[in-house]
Amino acid sequence: MVDSSARLLRLLSLLQRRSAWSGAELADRLEVEPRTLRRDVERLRYLGYQVAGTPGAGGGYRLGGGTEVPPLLFEDDEAMAVAVVLGASAVAAVPGIERGVLAALAKLDRLLPPRLRAQLAALRSATVSLVSPTETVSAECLIQLAQACDGHLRATFSYRAHDGQRTERRVEPHRLVTTDRRWYLVAFDLERDDWRTFRVDRISSLQTPGHTFVPRPLSDPARMVAEGISTAHYAHRAVVMVKAELDEVATRIPPSVGVLERAGDHTRVDLGVDDFEWLASYLIGLGLDFELIEPVEMRAQMAALGERLQGAHEP
Repeated sequence: MVDSSARLLRLLSLLQRRSAWSGAELADRLEVEPRTLRRDVERLRYLGYQVAGTPGAGGGYRLGGGTEVPPLLFEDDEAMAVAVVLGASAVAAVPGIERGVLAALAKLDRLLPPRLRAQLAALRSATVSLVSPTETVSAECLIQLAQACDGHLRATFSYRAHDGQRTERRVEPHRLVTTDRRWYLVAFDLERDDWRTFRVDRISSLQTPGHTFVPRPLSDPARMVAEGISTAHYAHRAVVMVKAELDEVATRIPPSVGVLERAGDHTRVDLGVDDFEWLASYLIGLGLDFELIEPVEMRAQMAALGERLQGAHEP
């Protein structure tokens, strides 16, 4: 005789597999009497599953949607398919779903039996991405960092800086932030006693020994990443006032280029720049009126460029 708990899981799996079942079909699959089937259906309803039933000789059961997502049961091939798709979505940094993808992938990874985890690891290792190799992020690394952020677990890793120098880091992971096809970790660096951002594709030898910590407050990790990637490592920091609403400017200047801030009806843009010619061409290419505020020496160059362009195009 099959244990009642195991039979309940089997019933749930069957209901999730098809949109509708007749009572006779379910009873036959479970090898139980109709009365036992009805009791099992009531137990599922008690557990929060919305099981709709139609009475009569031609009646049956179907699993409906409730106000919350109940636990799902997957067959082996279904679990593998979900894990593969989630892993691909995480690495591709699909806009708007990053945190949900990582949370789901972390949960699924913990629940996979060893044989499926081994198959998934083999599949990932044999998969080639069209993303530039220097920006490839392993799904395993993202999962481990997501679990560290969620569980407040300290992490250690080797980090390669933009100049190629490697350092060993001991951090308190706070958030994962993505932009385009790159992932960044925002964490409190224990050795430097300050907040830092790390490109995940430059992290290696990641370890989470299991030491927990009390999270430190940080108001806007996304802005911290935006400031780091748009202004750090540049010779100059430019401030531009674009004469357009923030929402419009945000469609033209991505976070990887500049940090935007509303300034009345205008938008202030902070960005890093090495070359004045690039800055001038980029701002002109926006198709919006603007004023370069800083640096002052570039204001004079911008004015000279405007006079030169005007002189060359006078009728």
